Amino acid sequence: MQFSAIQIAAIINGKIEGDPNETVASFGKIEEAQKGQLAFLANPKYEDFLYCTQASVVIINESQELKQPVSCTLIRVKDAYSAFAILLDKYQQIQTQQMQGIEEPAYIHATAKKGENIFIGAFTYISEKVIIDNNVKLFPNVFVGNNVIIGENTIIHPGVKIYHDCVIGKNVVIHAGTVIGSDGFGFAPQADGSYKKVPQIGNVVIEDNVEIGSNTTIDRATIGSTIIKAGAKLDNLLQIAHNVEIGNNTVIAAQSGISGSTKVGNNVMIGGQVGLVGHIQIADGSKINAQSGVSKSIKIPNTAVTGSPAFDYTAALRSQAINRNLPELEKRIKELERIIKELIEK
Repeated sequence: MQFSAIQIAAIINGKIEGDPNETVASFGKIEEAQKGQLAFLANPKYEDFLYCTQASVVIINESQELKQPVSCTLIRVKDAYSAFAILLDKYQQIQTQQMQGIEEPAYIHATAKKGENIFIGAFTYISEKVIIDNNVKLFPNVFVGNNVIIGENTIIHPGVKIYHDCVIGKNVVIHAGTVIGSDGFGFAPQADGSYKKVPQIGNVVIEDNVEIGSNTTIDRATIGSTIIKAGAKLDNLLQIAHNVEIGNNTVIAAQSGISGSTKVGNNVMIGGQVGLVGHIQIADGSKINAQSGVSKSIKIPNTAVTGSPAFDYTAALRSQAINRNLPELEKRIKELERIIKELIEK
């Protein structure tokens, strides 16, 4: 597929400088792009490549000042990074829209309901009373349990397992190997020291416009629902326990774990390898630094914390500064002790 500069500019509301009929057929990094490719410049560190790139079309910020002539066609926009992301998304949509039909072998129960323009990859298993809405794409080796609902335009990548009774919203993307609706970690201690499993009879609800990375696990609720609210973005290798709620537009980086019944607010940012204990609440807009361990609720919105146990980010920085100065402080204390001792002796 080829696109002209004028077509691209129309999509991202950009202003062209150069040949509006210049065409591109693929994407490339500005430092490596070749003729016929589209690149972008958002980070000033890469500005030098703008003057030597082989890319046919480059998207740049409106504020970018040219230090010398360029050979490529430029498209100026308010935010080059966001504009490039829009184009990548549009390109991906075109590719996925072309995927239609049912590959063989695939098993689809007679009671399952299928929408229009869907794609079901080979070795996919669709169980009883499943509802698959329009334009859903299920890649090979996906398992969909009984009574699952999958909303329109959702993409489920290879090897995803969705257990019974779970609900997946519209425009959701779930990447390879993720498990939705496995049992929560519920075991009741017995008098003899053993543990009796507590049946997990709830489900998982994933609302619209959520993206979930590869090999993430989201446990079903003991009773009720584990909920991932609209717009949330979850990275690879996460553990979301039973009855957890993740708020709207919250982002969580890789290898983090959230224990049972914890409620995470809206627009929260959680770094990699963060651990949250169970039954706490994280206020809207909170920021939790990587490798932090959160052992109690964050009640004040827009609070930033770090460390394990996590505490106020600014206070943590002050503590780190003090720790770095401890050897010097020790010398000063010893000197003061020596002076005091001499004064006492006199």
